[in-house]
Amino acid sequence: MDLFNYRRRATREVQIGGNPLGGNNPIRVQSMTNTSTMDTKACVEQILRIAKAGGDYVRLTTQGVREAENMLSINIGVREAGCDVPLVADVHFNPKVAEVAAVYSEKVRINPGNYTDSARTFKHIEYTDEEYAEELKKIEERLIPFLNICRENHTAIRIGVNHGSLSDRIMSRYGDTPQGIVESCMEFLRICVREKFFNVVISIKASNTVVMVQSVRLLVSQMEQEGMDFPLHLGVTEAGDGEDGRIKSAAGIGALLADGIGDTIRVSLSEAPEAEIPVARKLVDYIQHREGAMMIPAIEADDFNYVNPTRRYTHAVRNIGGNNQPVVLADRMDLNASGTLSSFKSNTDFQPDYIYCGRNLPTKENRENCAYIVDVCEWRNEPDVFPAFSADMLPLMGECHADLKFLFLTYAALTEEVRACLKFHPEVVIISQSAHQNRLGEHRALVHELTREGLHNPVIIFQQYAHSQEEKEDFQIESAADMGALLFDGLCDGLYLYNNGSLSHHDIDTTAFGILQAVRLRTTKTEYISCPGCGRTLYDLHDTIARIKAATAHLKGLKIGIMGCIVNGPGEMADADYGYVGAARGKVSLYKKKECIEKNIPAEDAVERLLELIRENGDDPIVK
Repeated sequence: MDLFNYRRRATREVQIGGNPLGGNNPIRVQSMTNTSTMDTKACVEQILRIAKAGGDYVRLTTQGVREAENMLSINIGVREAGCDVPLVADVHFNPKVAEVAAVYSEKVRINPGNYTDSARTFKHIEYTDEEYAEELKKIEERLIPFLNICRENHTAIRIGVNHGSLSDRIMSRYGDTPQGIVESCMEFLRICVREKFFNVVISIKASNTVVMVQSVRLLVSQMEQEGMDFPLHLGVTEAGDGEDGRIKSAAGIGALLADGIGDTIRVSLSEAPEAEIPVARKLVDYIQHREGAMMIPAIEADDFNYVNPTRRYTHAVRNIGGNNQPVVLADRMDLNASGTLSSFKSNTDFQPDYIYCGRNLPTKENRENCAYIVDVCEWRNEPDVFPAFSADMLPLMGECHADLKFLFLTYAALTEEVRACLKFHPEVVIISQSAHQNRLGEHRALVHELTREGLHNPVIIFQQYAHSQEEKEDFQIESAADMGALLFDGLCDGLYLYNNGSLSHHDIDTTAFGILQAVRLRTTKTEYISCPGCGRTLYDLHDTIARIKAATAHLKGLKIGIMGCIVNGPGEMADADYGYVGAARGKVSLYKKKECIEKNIPAEDAVERLLELIRENGDDPIVK
């Protein structure tokens, strides 16, 4: 893989109905129904809406044999309506259901975490090598008959690993790690290869974007080592809804797509399934705009580890770089004649760390509670005001005695003169700029070259857009996709989002902080790990999410899991502080971390009981 130049990873083609995947086919987008799979009419109607929105595949949950058998009626209904979108059966816990579904569906998704292993209970189990080998033999005994049925019916399969449903067996040997996630997948893939069954798609998903990206990168590396070229399905599971769901999905999925990894995606939003498709399409189209870009000549830094990256070593300059969390730099160039912003004051919850105002420094009484950056020609030695240089202003660097200086710099402008200046001025923070068609590649190239030269100046990434207020979603998707890989790579000490359009400063600032929270680098608000819902959902998911958000939005830094059913519930919520999980129809169980605190609460009482649980544990500052 070339870190600096975009090209799609080469994969084999997998036939899924009339829509092949991988190879030279376009990146496919898909969604999943949230209707009962026994309600044929409702499923058909929803599938048609998803297909009309542009979905290439539609997945349906098949909890039991009855649901798997009803895939035939649903398939007939969809074809009679003139729609040829392939249908995918989603199976958990029961291999027999997968075998039935393989007859009536174009693809079947199975979960290695619960296909033959018991449901996850978080128990540590000691295995000898011989005992572990016996467990693998059990997988083979159950999987091979399923593969034969799929072969006979020309049915594809998806081996879909979820971080939240790894088996106790995998957890006991590998821990809750990307290595364990990848091995859970490879156990099944190796059997498929031995059986010469290649109509296989793979997915590795997690609600934690860092785990998801690292695991997929590791999987690709492992497959290459073992001579495998299966196509990949990408998704951030339980991403949530609204702008948080979009930003989180774009950061995680976009980071992989930008490196050519991924042949189909699903943006899992806690919204109507058809609402996922336009978001996914925007993300794919934006990334693929990099195809055919001018080549970027760059060399990877020796100590960079793509599969397991660590944050680049930098000298801290005030609160930038070193071990400091990434900063947010914001633009306030629209000052009026009196030196004040005409219609904006930052939200204190999303207050930028630095504001760049060019030549228009506000009067002292109109400044916000943050630091300011001005062009060096306007700089005066005032507290919390710092100069910014361009590459052609380097001769002025030595005459300026600020303890923090900013340098706007492109990869092409990183000359010998600039290198020498940076070595002499460790107080300089670089603001990396790029107008390249593949900005990710050029930003990477600059930071890798700095590392190769032994330069430890912090780097803030500047990203420029031109969106109107009506295009806020586009801005969120694009900026999160642009920043994702750089943040996961550990190359970024801050971000600076600039928009040349009518988008409000508030939306730009909240997007910047939202991106940092999505990649687990800086927390500024409550995080909701909520599933998108499917036919397994056991209560009114969308109404419940809205009620929980309204009551807990002030709990900054707290993570709350909201799951429609038990399939991934406790596992995905192991990363959350509190969990709300569908346990039976109209019943909910509440969790604190991995521990189930209360079972089978009536759904109408469960939100209030969740709030009581949070208060009882002292996690609501309002009642302290």
